[in-house]
Amino acid sequence: MRMWLSNRGARLPLGLGILFVGLLAQGANPIAQSQPTAGAAFIPGFLPGYLSAKQLPNSLALLPPPPSAGSAALALDQEISKRSLALRGTPRWALATSDADLHFPHAASTFSCALNAPITELDTPRLYQMLRRTLTDFGLSTYAAKTHYNRPRPFLWNKAPICTPEEQAFLEKDGSYPSGHTAAGWGWALILSELAPEQADALLARGLAFGESRNAGNAHWHSDVVQGRTMAAATLARLHAEPTFRADLEAARAELAVVRGKGLKPNRDCSQESAALAVKPSLAQ
Repeated sequence: MRMWLSNRGARLPLGLGILFVGLLAQGANPIAQSQPTAGAAFIPGFLPGYLSAKQLPNSLALLPPPPSAGSAALALDQEISKRSLALRGTPRWALATSDADLHFPHAASTFSCALNAPITELDTPRLYQMLRRTLTDFGLSTYAAKTHYNRPRPFLWNKAPICTPEEQAFLEKDGSYPSGHTAAGWGWALILSELAPEQADALLARGLAFGESRNAGNAHWHSDVVQGRTMAAATLARLHAEPTFRADLEAARAELAVVRGKGLKPNRDCSQESAALAVKPSLAQ
């Protein structure tokens, strides 16, 4: 599967790094940038977030440095990376490829099965837009640490393929720690759990699996994923102080009630997703 964004004729690999690179191309510092007013995309494919850069949690201040050479934490990272390589070519690898695609409308349906409801621009427009806007907030919250540490990714260590080869040249230069994809996925899981507490276990499990897809696809270390979740939680806590976010949250709750009343079904193949999530890396040494 190939995920591409069109940018005035150029074809760009799709990921959170494109948001970062796009801001740089405009002459902006994504760590010091204030977000524009909500509305049209300010980078192709991305909406402005709810938070200005000054309001974003500072990942460099909040997170410890990535695991150092010779540490037990690095040994765990390397062990999980080795075990995850066995997932290549399995349904879990295919799901990791799908999870890596943050383009909308594709990304909106990621949690549809766990939510047991469709997430579409037609059925749940405020929820759809909220997911798009918070993608920017969650993603940019990781970049202070990402750019400071510029941690090499696991595929540069194990020399094995990644699930999105079209992004490899960019990812070789984009810091691994912490994981922006994981921050987005865990943040979305937390938001959706607030909207549908009766589905919280399923939503949180899918959010955990979304981060683990970065291990399965050989794009991130385990500790990158763990600290991506930290930044998601920190960012969501800050989002709750924003009246616009809270208003969208309540509007999304009302939309979901209407969807449930209509009995609308998820807009993904849930049996296929369940089968993919059942595939685990071998624990054999």
